[in-house]
Formats: sequence, C-alpha cells, structure tokens
Amino acid sequence: MTMIDVQIAIVGAGFSGLGAAIKLKENGVDDFVVLDRGTDFGGTWRDNTYPGAACDVPSQLYSYSFAHNPRWSRSYSHQPEIHRYINDVADERGVRAHTRFRTEVELAQWHDDEQRWYLDVIRDGEREQIRAQIMVGAVGPLCEPNLPDIDGFDDFDGKIVHSARWDNDYDFTGKRVAVIGTGASAIQLVPELAKVAARLDVYQRTAPWIVPRTERPYSAAEHWAFENVPGFQTAMRGVVYAANEVTAFGLTYSPKSLKPVEMICRANIARSIRDRELRRKVTPTFQVGCKRILRSNDWYPAIARRNVDLVTDRIASVTESGIATTDGTIRDVDVIVVATGFHVTDSPVFDKIVGTGERSLSGVWDEIGMQGYKGSFVNGFPNMMLMIGPSTGLGHTSMVYMIESQLNYLVDYVRTVRAQGITRTEVKFDAQRAYNAEIQHTLRNSVWVNGGCASWYKDHHGNITTLWPGFTFNFRRITKRFDIAAYDVERRRGTPAVEVTENQPATINA
Repeated sequence: MTMIDVQIAIVGAGFSGLGAAIKLKENGVDDFVVLDRGTDFGGTWRDNTYPGAACDVPSQLYSYSFAHNPRWSRSYSHQPEIHRYINDVADERGVRAHTRFRTEVELAQWHDDEQRWYLDVIRDGEREQIRAQIMVGAVGPLCEPNLPDIDGFDDFDGKIVHSARWDNDYDFTGKRVAVIGTGASAIQLVPELAKVAARLDVYQRTAPWIVPRTERPYSAAEHWAFENVPGFQTAMRGVVYAANEVTAFGLTYSPKSLKPVEMICRANIARSIRDRELRRKVTPTFQVGCKRILRSNDWYPAIARRNVDLVTDRIASVTESGIATTDGTIRDVDVIVVATGFHVTDSPVFDKIVGTGERSLSGVWDEIGMQGYKGSFVNGFPNMMLMIGPSTGLGHTSMVYMIESQLNYLVDYVRTVRAQGITRTEVKFDAQRAYNAEIQHTLRNSVWVNGGCASWYKDHHGNITTLWPGFTFNFRRITKRFDIAAYDVERRRGTPAVEVTENQPATINA
C-alpha cells in the first residue's frame, strides 16, 4: 500500500476545501493535499445537476471576496455557472496540482502515539494511506443524500432518482412522475418537470414559505463596470451583504419583526393560485423563518398546472407500480424523484472519523449532541479542523462569508502551529461546552426554537446545532485569530511556549 506524508490533508474540494487550499498556499504552506471523491472541484455544485438548479443567494455574495467574478450572467447564479466559477478559481490559483480526485476516504483515524492522522483511501480502485499532521474536514453538510424512511423502495419496478444524484440521460418527457419533498431542490426542479411530464404528483409533508425570486440578467453596462470600475463589485457585494444581514435580527432576536416577510409570502401565494383549497395546502402553519425561506417565481404556477397534483396525504409505502398513501390511494408512476435533502446532523461521514480512545465523531455527537468550538474544533479530535462545522449554517445570507471567516482561523492556527512547534492541538472540553451553552442561550428567543416547526436544524437532542445565531460579522470577529488559550497543546521538545496575550477565547455577541 502506498503511503503519502503531508502536513495537511484537506478532505473535500468544494467552496470550503478549495478556499482552504488557496489560503494555505497564499501563506506559504505548500505541504498539503486535497482529497475528493468526484472528478473535479465544486462539491454540492458539481453533484447537483437537476434541472433548474440554482443558488438562492445573490451572485455577488455567493463567491469568494478574494476572487470576484465580473462575468456573472445574472443576479442569482445557476448551477453550471457556479460550478465553472469554482473550477476557474482553482486553476487560476494553482490548486489542481495539489488535488487527488476520484479518491474516497474510507477511514480517518487519529494515532496519538505519532500525533498524526491516518487516512485510508481508495483512488481509482487502488488503496492508499495518507499520513498528515493536520486534517481539515471540508466535506460540507450537503454531501450525503437522505432517503426518506418509507417502506417498499426496493419493490418499485420503475426508476428512482435522488435530486443530488441526477440522471441527465433519462428522458422525463411524457412520463408519470412522483416527486417526494417540497424543499429547496424540489421547488426548483418541479417547475421544470411539470413542463414535460404527462402527470406530476408532488408529495408534500410540510409547505414552505416562499418569497419571489428577484432574479434578472446583468446589463452590458453593469458588466463593463464590474470589469473596469475599481471597487464597484466590492461595493455592490457590501450592499447585498448589508441588506441580507438585516434579516438576521428577526430570525434570532425578534421573530415578530419578520411579519412583513410573511405578508410578501402570502401575496406570492395569492398572486399565483386561485383555487382556495390549493391555497390552503400550500400555506405553511408555522412561523416564517422557522424552516428555510425559499425563493421562487415558478413554484406556485407549476403546482396550479392541470397535469400537477399536490398530495398532502402521508405516504404509506412504495409499491411495485407507484406510491400508496394512508388514505388508501395508489398512484402509479414511471419514475420517483426523491428530493428530501441530506444527512446533516447524522451524516455517515461522521462514522469514518475516529479520534482519541477510538471514538468516532458520530459516537461522540450521539452522546453530547452535535457541537464543536467555533464550528471548527471538537474535543477528542486533535489536530482536526472542520469547515462548516456545528453552528455555522445560515438562514439569511451566504455561507461563503462564514467559510472565509473560518479560513482566517485556519490560517492563523497553522501559523501558530509552525511558529510554536506545536505537535498536538485539542480544544478544551470546558471551552467547547461554554461556547455551545452560549450558542443555545443566544438562540432561546429565535424563530428556530419558537416558530412551531420541525426541521433538520435540530439534532436528536432537540438543540439547534446547525445554525449560527445572530449577525455573521460576530462570527467573523471571533474567528479572526486562533485563540490558543482555549486549547491544550503539546510542543516539540526544546520549543519554548510563546505567550499569546491577544488570542483569548471570545464571546459570541458584541
């Protein structure tokens, strides 16, 4: 078996993994490798190729601040354009040479005696082992498709496709199609399928709140300004950021202030659907913001089409020919599209990461809940930094902003490790516990806690463990520097400890 030694192994080549590679390289760190099971960069934007796939964050904000793209065609970007942007950035920054694609990580295990991570991987069918001082987990929360717990999937004689594993060679024209789910992916692909399917059954468990999608093409004048006016694109990015950040106040501190958003959503329903019963079905019963607020101009018109049926009866099972609901109805279909999202708080990836005492990440989180320190380090997993870890998700703005905040933390961590000869870094359990207690305290009045919905934002302990509470600039502030006081560290013999007075644990809110 081939053994490869590196200082840093980055697992994942999406926005966060690529960003980590770029920032490490910019700061003089070349001894790293990026591992990804896909064939190129992009992560979720490489994998999700279903019709209509697009981002619900404005283009100016859903890109790196250090790699502006003056060529965005629209105010909201679609999947092919985002995928192309990520790969263009990787090529421009010279990261591709550090990356090993078609590489599946089967196990990542910490060896305390060597103070190294051992990663068992399969690359093009061949087994390899990678030994690294530091592991960066950049797989992201939206990478493992979730199949609903419904009996009979194996009995179905037709075709089954998950939205994140789309079959672009399959022709849906004239087919009887069932879509399970009404989340972010479903509201984008259903309008496209409704145009070609003979019949489309959409199975809804919970109706989402949907605001209009204010998407438009950029004008020639705007493209010229992006290319030629210094600071124009940065200024536009700042305006978009500020406009989105306002929503954070309502989501976290004052859900009642989101009432205008609810009114916009209700007007969106009234404008598109005339049938009173259908309006009732598509109107949520929970507070706006409790689940992800979606953007679409096409969803309600698609649901109102004559060849589309919105089914709200609970699914009993999948049969050989279709889907049976609890009211006794069986609807025969040719293909079932599963649009039920991803394993977020229970990802199979967590089983593959084994820390001290041979305890897996899933085992630890089963016991104490999904938690970490600053969404980055987890007690019991030395020298491992997670990107987009616990309590870093957002309900109002761009995850790229959070990723770049963590990149600041990563770079300063690696700089500190090198400067002080540190061989082992583990966040103190007390620091982690205090940090997460403050997260939960800040969330106590939020819409996610009090909005009356069930969502994937919560772990099995009932805590909101996926979302950052409040304003994102507070997260940027507390991740600006690596606060070594929150960690237990070991150094090489003969290396003096360097006192770092400015890097102290920080509170969440200003």
